[in-house]
Amino acid sequence: MDHSVYNNPLITRYASKEMQYAFSDEKRFKLWRKLWVALAEAEMELGLPVTQEQVDELKEFAEEINYELAAQFEREVRHDVMAHVKAYGAQAKKAMPIIHLGATSCFVNCNAEAIMLDEALDILLKKLVNVMEKLKRFAMQYKDLPTLGFTHLQPAQLTTVGKRATLWLQDLKMDYENLSDLKSHVRLRGVKGTTGTQASFMELFDGDEEKVKELEKRVVNKLGYEKVYGVTGQTYPRKFDYNVLCVLSQIAQSAYKFSNDIRLLQSMKEIEEPFEKNQIGSSAMAYKRNPMRSERIGALARYVLTLPENAAITASTQWFERTLDDSANRRIVNAQAFLSVDAILNVYMNVADNLVVYEKVIEKRIRAELPFMATENIMMECVKAGGNRQELHERIRVLSMEAGKQVKIEGKENNLIELIKNDELFRPVWGKLDEILDAKKFIGRAPSQTVEFIRGEIDPILEKHQALLGQKGDVRI
Repeated sequence: MDHSVYNNPLITRYASKEMQYAFSDEKRFKLWRKLWVALAEAEMELGLPVTQEQVDELKEFAEEINYELAAQFEREVRHDVMAHVKAYGAQAKKAMPIIHLGATSCFVNCNAEAIMLDEALDILLKKLVNVMEKLKRFAMQYKDLPTLGFTHLQPAQLTTVGKRATLWLQDLKMDYENLSDLKSHVRLRGVKGTTGTQASFMELFDGDEEKVKELEKRVVNKLGYEKVYGVTGQTYPRKFDYNVLCVLSQIAQSAYKFSNDIRLLQSMKEIEEPFEKNQIGSSAMAYKRNPMRSERIGALARYVLTLPENAAITASTQWFERTLDDSANRRIVNAQAFLSVDAILNVYMNVADNLVVYEKVIEKRIRAELPFMATENIMMECVKAGGNRQELHERIRVLSMEAGKQVKIEGKENNLIELIKNDELFRPVWGKLDEILDAKKFIGRAPSQTVEFIRGEIDPILEKHQALLGQKGDVRI
C-alpha cells in the first residue's frame, strides 16, 4: 500500500474482498468484453458481415485485458470505452473492424453497470439472510427470558430478550422483501443505440425492425437476462439507482437501530457485543469494554442514509436523453453505498452471532422495577379477598411514593414489597407475593409471539435460501 496517498477505508478497513471485486475495474472491463462478444455473435447470427473467426478471436481474449495499453489509449483519446475498444482490437486483430459495431458507449457502460448492481445485490442478499439466521437462533434461545421493556427509554412492561430480537428481525424481513422486489425489477438497457432509438441498428439491418428487436433479445439472453427497458434515452433510467440506494438505506436503517439498542444494553450491562481477549477498549481507561462493533455499524449506516438523496438529484437532472454529469458521481456513490452496506452486514453478522447475555443483571433490574409494575396485580388480589379498591389504591400509591423516594433520593434498593409485607391492609397477599412477582407472569405472549413469528415468517425465508447460510461475519480491523 502507498501510504503517501489517501486510501479509501472502505477498501483498506471495512468491505469484503467479494464486494470490492464486484465494483473492480477487472469486473467492469470483463463485462464490457462479454458484451462485445455477445453483440458480435448476435450480429453474425442475424446475417451481418461478422465471421465466426472474428467471434472466436474475441472470445479468446475476453479474459486477457491489456490494462497498460488501454490506459495509454485513454490518455490519447480521453474516452475510456474507445480506449478499451482499441486495446481489445490490438489483441483480436481480425475482429478489430467489428468490435462495438452499431453500439454507443452506454451499450457497455449501462448494461455492465446494471449487471454489477444486480450481482452486488446478490452478495447483500446472502449476508442479509445470514444475519437473519443468527438473530433467529438468538431469539429462540432467549424467547422465555424476561427483561425490562422500554418506552421513551423508561422502564415499561416486561418483554423477553428473544421477543426484542424479533423486532430486529422484523426490520430485516422488510428489507429482505424490498431487496427481493428490487431484484425482480432488474433489467438491462439492451441494444438501443445513441439516443435510444436503435437508429444505428436499423441502418445496419436495412430497416428490418424485427431483426433489430431480435438482436436485442439475443444479446440480452447471452448475458443471462430476459428483461430490458422498453424505452431509454442514452442510459438506463437513473431512477433505478435511486431505488437501489433506497433499499440499501433501509438495510442500513435496520442495522443502525440494532446497533443503538446493543450500545444501550451494553451500557446497562445486560447484553454485550463480542469482546476479544486482547482487544483494547480505551487507550486511557483499561477497564473499558467499548461497543466498537456496534459503533462502527452506526458510523457506516449514517453515511449510507445520506446517499439516496444524491441519487435522487442525479435522476432528476438528466436533461432530455442524458447528460454526462452523472458519470463521475455514480462511480463513487453506487460503489461506496454497496461497500458500506457490505461492511455493515459483515459486522452485524459478527455481533449477532456472538452476543453475550448477562442474565443475573437482567434479573436484578427486573427486581428493581417489577414491584411497581405488580401493584395492580397485588391490589386486585386484595380486592378478591374482600378489600376496598379505593382504599387499597390510595395506600399502594403512598407506599410506592415512599419506595420511589428510597430509590431516587436515598439511592437504596426498591423496598416496596417490604413495605407491603409490613402493612396490614395487604395481609391477604402476604403469602402470595412470590407468586405474584414471578416475572414470567408479566411477559404476556412474548414467547409464543417469538415462536409464531419465526416459524411463520422467518423460517420460510431461511429455508428458501438454505444454500446461502453458514457464513461468518468478518471484522477486519
